Amino acid sequence: MDDREGAERLVAAFERITSEMGRFIVGQKEVIEELLIAVLAGGHCLLEGVPGLAKTAMIRSLARCLDLSFRRIQFTPDLMPADITGTDIIQETPEGGRRFVFQKGPIFAQMVLADEINRTPPKTQAALLEAMQEHSVTVGGHTLKLEEPFFVLATQNPIEQEGTYPLPEAQRDRFLFLIRVKYPSREEERAIIERTTGSGGAELRPVIHAAEILEAQRLVRKVPVPDHVLDFVLDLVRYTRAEEPGAPGFVKEWVEWGAGPRACQNLVMAGKVRALLKGRVHVSVEDIEALALPVLRHRIVPTFAAEAEGLDADGLVSKILAAVPRGAATHRS
Repeated sequence: MDDREGAERLVAAFERITSEMGRFIVGQKEVIEELLIAVLAGGHCLLEGVPGLAKTAMIRSLARCLDLSFRRIQFTPDLMPADITGTDIIQETPEGGRRFVFQKGPIFAQMVLADEINRTPPKTQAALLEAMQEHSVTVGGHTLKLEEPFFVLATQNPIEQEGTYPLPEAQRDRFLFLIRVKYPSREEERAIIERTTGSGGAELRPVIHAAEILEAQRLVRKVPVPDHVLDFVLDLVRYTRAEEPGAPGFVKEWVEWGAGPRACQNLVMAGKVRALLKGRVHVSVEDIEALALPVLRHRIVPTFAAEAEGLDADGLVSKILAAVPRGAATHRS
């Protein structure tokens, strides 16, 4: 199968997945698209939204459509690292002796839902770091590889902060996207009520499988990025840093910390996926613009002055995006 045929198959699979999930999830098309882009780019996602917006149901449905093994971890203040990674237990042998046997934790799944990740202390949150970065788990001096493909999709509630533990910046940076899940429209909410209070229920079917996802990830890496688009990515990310020469004046006043190099990598990888899904064989500036918010909003720390002006990270990203010169990038395809 050549790359063009592979791209066509990917677009067809994307349309089937969104259609299948639409049988169970009402609305949230942008969220579903961003989740699929993250999966095909090989990245992890942090979903933020108030309770009751079907974040857990959406992730469970996605795992079903992708035919991936799925485990949900409910993060609580008393959760320990071993509750995630697993631990050695003593087991009796047939000869009457005893031996240590490693009992795998819920991290050993292809799609892991870290539900309300900010409700557990940093020590336990950090248990995910090695898995997210290296796709492996080290316990008792032994390193075990996780089954590919592997994704962590975490949720957090933005309104109840009492008794929570905000994710450290280093761990937030491990997430490809921070996706904001918004309230449904009036008509969508009506459809949710009708669909969830009746007697019927949708049974989701797998659309693609793990091997096809891995093949799609390899295909994505082959998508070329024109020089002017790469320059746009560099300008956009570097303009988030107050010490960058040529950065807009408001950045020095309103941005405490800007995005690091991982933001550039994530913008490019996500842009490659979006280009393929839109039927193009190379990345355009439009792709980068469309993904700037979910990639950058959790990598920018506003100053107190920005917060006093009512500017959050989304507002700052939008202002920086508008300030980046296009140059040759204005010639989009």
